Amino acid sequence: MKNVVIVNCFDTYEERVDLLCKYFKSRKLDCKVVQSNFRHSNKQKRYKIKENFIFVDTKPYYRNMSMSRMISHYKFAKDVFIEVQKIKPDIIYILFPPNSLVKFAYKYKRKYSSTKVYLDVIDLWPETMPINSFEKLPPFKYWKGLRNRYLKYADKVILECKLYKNFLYDYIDSNRMEILHLAKDKIDLDINCNLDSDKLNLIYLGSINNIIDIDIIESIVYNANKYKDIVVHIVGDGENREKFIQRLTSIGISVEYYGKVYDVYQKMEIFNKCHFAINIMKESVCVGLTMKSIDYFQYGIPIINNIKGDTYELVEVNNIGININNKSLDEVAKLITDMDNNLIINMKKNVVDLFTKEFCYESFSNKLDMIIEEI
Repeated sequence: MKNVVIVNCFDTYEERVDLLCKYFKSRKLDCKVVQSNFRHSNKQKRYKIKENFIFVDTKPYYRNMSMSRMISHYKFAKDVFIEVQKIKPDIIYILFPPNSLVKFAYKYKRKYSSTKVYLDVIDLWPETMPINSFEKLPPFKYWKGLRNRYLKYADKVILECKLYKNFLYDYIDSNRMEILHLAKDKIDLDINCNLDSDKLNLIYLGSINNIIDIDIIESIVYNANKYKDIVVHIVGDGENREKFIQRLTSIGISVEYYGKVYDVYQKMEIFNKCHFAINIMKESVCVGLTMKSIDYFQYGIPIINNIKGDTYELVEVNNIGININNKSLDEVAKLITDMDNNLIINMKKNVVDLFTKEFCYESFSNKLDMIIEEI
């Protein structure tokens, strides 16, 4: 039996890791995961044992933009490959960032040339961070170089969205790059739920951090509130949670805050009330398809979107929401408040069809069959 090791640093990627484990086991491969024992999401260590997971002790950090985080990631990458060398897998599947994992994968591949190495680009650092004015400084050029210099030594590079190809063409042949979207398990939905006709219910799901564009969200709901009462439902948390809620309530928007919700049926109950989901980030963020988007698709809700690349195209082609790019915010407000509930329910059906076709486990599994050559 061939064996595979999945390498992952962040608990925020763990849902993808679990799907990868499910896939490899279904194809009769022995699968282990080497992962950090530090939870990036709440900056705490994890202690609970998980079957087939090897947790690497990781230096804590408490600020997302800090030298201590860079040092922690570099040491993690180094320690990961000490564990990998003990296992000597036939296949290494690495989710990154951190970019330092790419450098250590190159070193391992140079020593064990028969091992197949797959690099899964979940995010682009530093491109996805709001640091445009610093990107050309030496530390950030070095950071980017940890990825770009060593990508070509992988057997294949897997991208979670097509947009990333535009940034990597110079470093690896396009025929060795493959698209594997984020995916989730399908859930049974009631898309014919009774939507409120007197109010417009919007939902924001996920991290409330420094890359969401609170200014644009505030402007859209402020304008929409002129035409219809707006309620914003918030599921999630983050450093900007209080700021986000205060900005909305200060302009007369009703806010329902639920905190972090993990139960599928509780989330479904919240989503079923809502007409649209808010999928808006700062213009400077380089992302084509977010985990948040897939969550929205999983629950069958159309999106108000400003993410370019993959998401923009999906909205345009599949009629699953509204792209606000190139529209005035008052025009967006009128569109979402004037739309008949029957049209929104048709959009919800389109979202479910798209999720089934592109983002459920079965689609994920079929695409991996075409990517992974050793099975």
